[in-house]
Amino acid sequence: MSSSRFKKDKEIIAEYESQVKEIRAQLVEQQKCLDQQTEMRVQLLQDLQDFFRKKAEIEMEYSRNLEKLAERFMAKTRSTKDHQQYKKDQNLLSPVNCWYLLLNQVRRESKDHATLSDIYLNNVIMRFMHISEDSARLLKKSKEIAFQLQEDLMKVLNELYTAMKTYHMYHSESISAEGKLKEAEKQEEKQISRADPVFSIRMEDKYQRRSSVKKIEKIKEKRQAKYLENKLKSIKARNEYLLTLEASNSSVFKYYIHDLSDLIDCCDLGYHASLNRSLRTYLSAEYNLETSRHEGLDIIENAVDSLDPRSDRQRFMEMYPTAFCPPAKFEFQPHMGDEVCQISVQPPVNGELILRFQQLQSRLATLNIENEEIKKTSEATLTTIQDMVTIDDYDVSECFNHSRSTESVKSTMSETYLSKPSIAKRRANQQETEQFYFMKFRECLEGSNLITKLQAKHDVLKRTLGEGHRADYMTTSRGRRNSHVRHQDSGQAIPRVVESCIRYINLYGLQHQGIFRVSGSQLEVNDIKNSFERGNDPLTDEENNHDINSVAGVLKLYFRGLENPLFPKERFNDLLSCIRIENLYERALCIRMILLTIPRSVLIVMRYLFAFLNHLSQYSDENMMDSYNLAICFGPTLMPTPDSQDQVSCQAHVNEIVKTIIIHHETIFPDAKELNGPVYEKCMAGGDYCESPYSEHGAVEDVDNEGGMETHTSEDEGEPMEAIAKFDYIGRSSRELSFKKGASLLLYQRASEDWWEGRHNGLDGLVPHQYIVVQDITG
Repeated sequence: MSSSRFKKDKEIIAEYESQVKEIRAQLVEQQKCLDQQTEMRVQLLQDLQDFFRKKAEIEMEYSRNLEKLAERFMAKTRSTKDHQQYKKDQNLLSPVNCWYLLLNQVRRESKDHATLSDIYLNNVIMRFMHISEDSARLLKKSKEIAFQLQEDLMKVLNELYTAMKTYHMYHSESISAEGKLKEAEKQEEKQISRADPVFSIRMEDKYQRRSSVKKIEKIKEKRQAKYLENKLKSIKARNEYLLTLEASNSSVFKYYIHDLSDLIDCCDLGYHASLNRSLRTYLSAEYNLETSRHEGLDIIENAVDSLDPRSDRQRFMEMYPTAFCPPAKFEFQPHMGDEVCQISVQPPVNGELILRFQQLQSRLATLNIENEEIKKTSEATLTTIQDMVTIDDYDVSECFNHSRSTESVKSTMSETYLSKPSIAKRRANQQETEQFYFMKFRECLEGSNLITKLQAKHDVLKRTLGEGHRADYMTTSRGRRNSHVRHQDSGQAIPRVVESCIRYINLYGLQHQGIFRVSGSQLEVNDIKNSFERGNDPLTDEENNHDINSVAGVLKLYFRGLENPLFPKERFNDLLSCIRIENLYERALCIRMILLTIPRSVLIVMRYLFAFLNHLSQYSDENMMDSYNLAICFGPTLMPTPDSQDQVSCQAHVNEIVKTIIIHHETIFPDAKELNGPVYEKCMAGGDYCESPYSEHGAVEDVDNEGGMETHTSEDEGEPMEAIAKFDYIGRSSRELSFKKGASLLLYQRASEDWWEGRHNGLDGLVPHQYIVVQDITG
């Protein structure tokens, strides 16, 4: 039995070491991939420098020489892996794609000029040199963080290994102690059976037998205590192993799913934007030199506009799937004979687990606040860096305004980006900002890693202590998973998650800048989503205690998770055909005719959603989300392009269709008389003012307060008061007054805690209390 148990332990440890060895090999391969990506990037930049240098030398020659130059570089790339991939599926990294299009453009060139030569030598080539330097520097910094993260990950796996071995050791000792206890019990039974009272036994023998029994009883008591002690150690060790197991899996998942993507983004920091600027310098010179070449240059400009670090990151990771694919999740490896795979809450450890849960809860609250502040600082710094590398300094049209002689070029180049004395200071500021960003980025990752581990342990303890191992709960949870992705929730015409999220945004997020464009907290998004899945509504309270971006993320996630998109796939081509109609009103009628063919229940949800989006777009001056920006956010989600069609060319048309529906939703969707069902209301506050007589057009003088709404008046009821506007306010309905900062308003009485009845510019209506300062009572 002992031999088989030992053999089983060795197999478990060998399996764990094999899995860790594979992860370690992956980590090494990831570093190599990052190095290879930068080497390819530097080589690409070197090729670009060589290309422009050579092009500058032969700029005064005829088009034939330019054709030879293009052929030279094209031949060089035909044998590369990128070129073979290009021929296969036309799917290149965006910088490489720009390189191919640039070579093709050179073949179209037929003239050269001294101005162009001087620009290439003194501007473009230096830009590429700077980009190459920046790429090497960013790689070095990113690799330092990557190495630290990998070290932390291996520490987590070592902790898991230690916890597993400790658990196996204590469990083995517990089994051994149990065997010794049973052996003592058997000896006690034998001794008792021998102690059969016989009269002929001498008193001395009786005394010896009683002494032997007592001795065995003492041995049994000691072994009983030893067994209980080892059993308790085994339980604690198993609990610690399970907690460490959960934390390790969470850490590994976070590293592969989130941290690697962020590290790749760090390597790309500013690269695409800087390359964008360099190529735009080239484009500006070419456009001003010869207008006949605009058609070819427009193609390159589109490729430059498509320089996208996110899509390139995705393509890069897809090129090396074995390096960036998350490993299999670690499974609990029980010791032989131990079938318990959950944290034990038996009385000896229950109090300890409760205390530990409370400590984790307190620690997580503190860490989340600290990490959120670090994250905000990191994001602000990242925005600053992006601003530094997206300066619109590539326009060289001034060089062509006068004489195109070399002297003219030299005189105008003093005003260009590279000739300014501040260039050294700019680059020093950029590098200093980068250093600060990487420091904050490291802190943010380390903090989030710690939060991930603690949160995993916290959640396990919460389920164990709060849910109590209820198997029926787990079954119910799995059964309800993704239940909110159905079009109907418990028979509601508008799914609960849609109605609740829209109501919350209506109350607190109409003026929130970047709503639906800025990502929310993934943790809060998951919490809200899971609450809806359990049949609850976490947004019913009347307090603004949820992040608006997270609530918006839940709404988008709902529509993205629908098994069938909101716009039926079979109507995709019909809807896209409406884009040919230039008259927007006629286009809206075309869309209406198509949408009237879809099921009534879906049409009700559409009408509700687009009325809300239209309302949201009315606050675009504050939230920066006009109808076009909202269409960009919702187009791919509500109307995904079928796989059989070109994603890039169709997406612009899809966005235009969604934008048209947002703007003309009243024309497109039937009203409540034609389509019976819930209708979106702009006022969702639920307060008294929403039910006030101003819901209908009219003046305050026409309201009969005796039979109308309850009012909250001042002590001097009936005497109007003067107020001064603290901010600009634009009324959201006909019952609300609009005014400018500093305007004087006359207040009649309180309509609710948040609203006054008042007058401004001869109009009566509602005035928001938070936007005014009430003055002394006037006569």
